[in-house]
Amino acid sequence: MAHTTLIVDDDPTQRRLLQAQAEKCGFTTLLAASGQEALDILAGPKGADISLVLLDLVMTGIGGMEVLAQMRPTHPTLPVIVLTAQGGVDTAVAAMRAGADDFLVKPASPERIQVSMQNALKIKALSGEIHRLKKVQDGRLTFGDLIAESASMRDVIRMAERAAQSNIPILIEGESGVGKEVVARAIQGASDRAGKPFVAVNCGAIPDTLIESILFGHEKGAFTGAVDKHAGKFQEASGGTLFLDEIGELRLDMQVKLLRAIQEGEVDPVGAKRPVKVDIRLVSATNRNLLQQVTEGKFREDLFYRLNVFPIVLPPLRERREDIPGLVTHFIRRFAVEENKKLVGIEPGALDMLVNYAWPGNIRQLENTVFRAVVLCDSACLHVSDFPQVASQLGIAVPASRHEAPSESPARYVSIAPAHVPGIEPGPASDQRSSDGFNVMGLDGHLRKLEEIEHELIRFAIEKYEGHMSEVARRLGIGRSTLYRKLREMGLDDERAA
Repeated sequence: MAHTTLIVDDDPTQRRLLQAQAEKCGFTTLLAASGQEALDILAGPKGADISLVLLDLVMTGIGGMEVLAQMRPTHPTLPVIVLTAQGGVDTAVAAMRAGADDFLVKPASPERIQVSMQNALKIKALSGEIHRLKKVQDGRLTFGDLIAESASMRDVIRMAERAAQSNIPILIEGESGVGKEVVARAIQGASDRAGKPFVAVNCGAIPDTLIESILFGHEKGAFTGAVDKHAGKFQEASGGTLFLDEIGELRLDMQVKLLRAIQEGEVDPVGAKRPVKVDIRLVSATNRNLLQQVTEGKFREDLFYRLNVFPIVLPPLRERREDIPGLVTHFIRRFAVEENKKLVGIEPGALDMLVNYAWPGNIRQLENTVFRAVVLCDSACLHVSDFPQVASQLGIAVPASRHEAPSESPARYVSIAPAHVPGIEPGPASDQRSSDGFNVMGLDGHLRKLEEIEHELIRFAIEKYEGHMSEVARRLGIGRSTLYRKLREMGLDDERAA
C-alpha cells in the first residue's frame, strides 16, 4: 500500500516529470492542472488517501500560496513541498510561513525531490507518533484514534462509546493480543475522566506474595522489606481509571478483597490502621471464559457479576480482516520512524498475504511481524519475501534472494511444496516443509508435535538416500531395527523401500 502524492502544476511537462519521479520512488500519483482542481481533489473522496502534495507556486488562476491557505484548515498535517522557478529567500520564507514543509527551485534534481519527499513523510510520521504517544500518556486516546473499518469493530465502538458516558464497570473479553487495553484507554479518553490517571495492572504477572501490596499499598514496616510507605494501584488510579488485565488469573483470596474494594470504594493497605477511600472507574479484561471458571469454582460468582455489568467482546483479528490493511499501514509508518527506514508502503501481493493469514496471536502478532519485516527490509517497499514465516504457513513461494520478482528468475525461488517420496504418502503436516528444512510451526501458529516432525524427517531421509535403509539409519543416528520399528508405528510398509 504505497503513499499517494498529489502533483499540482499547470505545466503538463512538469507534471509528467514529477509523476515519473514520484512513481519511481514507489508513490502512486494524482494529477491536478490548476489550484482549483487540487482543492477539489483534496475536498473529495480521494482527499483522505493523499499523503503528500507537490505544489507549484506560480499558476494561472488560484496560485500555490492560496491553495496552501485554503487547504490548511482541513488538512493541517498534510506535508506540502513547494516548487517554483522564481526562487528567492523572500519567496521561500513566505511559503514556509504559509505552511509548506519544503521549498525546491526548478529544475530540481531527481535526487533532491526524492530526499525531500521522504523527509516530509518521515517528519509527518514522527509528528503523528509523538502526538499518539502524548495522547496515550495524557489519557486522552479516543475512539477516533482506533483503526476499526470492520462492521464488528464498529459495533464494539458504538457499545464502548455508550459505556464511556457513565461510570459503569466494564468487562472486556477477547483473545490475547486483540487490543483490550487500547479499547480501555479509548473508553477513558471518551469519558469525563479524560486526562486523569490511567493505571494498568496485569493480574497474571504479579507474584502472589506481592499482589495485595501492589494493588492496595502498604505502610512502612508492614512486612520485611517494606522500608517506605507505598500507595497501591487503587490509590494511584483514584480520580481516573483502573484497568485490571487478565482478571481471571487473580487468586481466590484476593478476589474477596477486590470485591470489597469495589463495593465499598475503599482499600485496606497492608499494615494500615484504617481504610483509604478511592474513586476509580474500573475496567477489567480477560482472555478466559469467566463464567466457566465460576462453574469450576476458580472464580467467585459474586465478583463475576460485579465486574460483568457491561460486557464488551472484542472479535479476533481473523474475524475482522478489513482492519488489517489499516493496521499494517500504521505499523509500517510507526516502525519506519523508529528504525529510521525510508519505507513508502507494502506491495499489494504482500498485503493480500497478510490479510489472508489467520493471525492466531491477533494484533500483537501482526505488530511484531511487521516490526521484523521493517527491520529486515532494505528497499522502499515491503515484499512477500520480508514475511517468510507467514509465507511458509500459507504455502507461498518465497524468493531465494530478497526482493527478487518471481517472473525474473523462477528457478531461484525456494519451493514450499514438499517433495513426494515414491510409495510413501505425505504426512499430515508435510506441506509445511520447504526444500531446505522443516517448519516447526503449524498452520495455527503453534509448535507442531514432535512425532509429526520426526515422521516427516524420516520420510525426507528415505527420499534423500533413495530408500537405502542402512544409510538412512546411519544419517539419522539410529539403528536399523529402531528405524523399522518407527516405520511400523507410522503405518508404513518398509518393503516399499529398497
